[in-house]
Amino acid sequence: MNIIFAKIILEEEGRTISKKDLINEKFDCDILVNEIKLSNNIKLNRDNQIIYIFKEKYSDLSDMFVNCSLLTSIKLSYFNTDNITNMKSMFRECTSLISINFSSFNTSNVSDMSHMFSCCSSLKSIDLSSFNTSNVTSMFQMFYQCIGLTSIDLSNFNTDNLTNVGGMFRNCYGLESINLSSFNTSKIFDMNDLFRDCWSLASIDLSNFNTNNVKSMIFMFDSCIKITSINLSNFNTNNVENMSFMFNNCRELISLDISNFNCDNIKTADKMKNMFSYSNKLKIENIKYKDFKIRGQMIIDLKI
Repeated sequence: MNIIFAKIILEEEGRTISKKDLINEKFDCDILVNEIKLSNNIKLNRDNQIIYIFKEKYSDLSDMFVNCSLLTSIKLSYFNTDNITNMKSMFRECTSLISINFSSFNTSNVSDMSHMFSCCSSLKSIDLSSFNTSNVTSMFQMFYQCIGLTSIDLSNFNTDNLTNVGGMFRNCYGLESINLSSFNTSKIFDMNDLFRDCWSLASIDLSNFNTNNVKSMIFMFDSCIKITSINLSNFNTNNVENMSFMFNNCRELISLDISNFNCDNIKTADKMKNMFSYSNKLKIENIKYKDFKIRGQMIIDLKI
């Protein structure tokens, strides 16, 4: 199944356009049809195709293709996204989607990209080099369960205004590499589940991460079963209130330097619960730490 986009304009003000009228129109699959202004988005099925009509100044594309499970490709060459501010869940659960060409996409005004590609389980690769993310505040679960992706290059991303990356790469089971070298994380408060269940990820460079405002790191590296070491020397945890399950089930993790970790804002023991559980190769002599709370949790989780 393919998708074609039409931006149609009414010459007569006040004229009502029905689905029947649109179905009877002769649409060209390859070129932009005559323009008609519509008050609402209309999605039509015709000859195993979806024709999506949206008005020129429309700003919200959230849930646009949600659960289009038969969709394999999308042609976006005529898409005008200059005024779009919301792309939340735009391609969510497009489980058969193999490729998307974003070369003509203007995302300069978009503020919400949460769930944008969630559960796009057939995507093998994705090129987001044309994305302008300077105004995006949320990428919550943006690539959640994109199990077919093996690499993601976000080196062009401007994340100066980003505040939430919770679950961004969660359940990306096949992901082997992530380039986050350009990430500015100074405003981010939520890193929960960020790399949770990235089973194929053997290493990750977070040397540019600024965690000064992060409040929660629950399940951040949970079940990263191939990672042997993580350099967190630049992490500032002064404001973190919850680290539970942070390194849970990191089966190959053999060393960890968290001597810079400050747990003063973690007020109760349950906020560090299972921090190191099932990381069976991690030994206390290979963990560098200073905070007494961390030692207490290690004794519980590593069964010392």
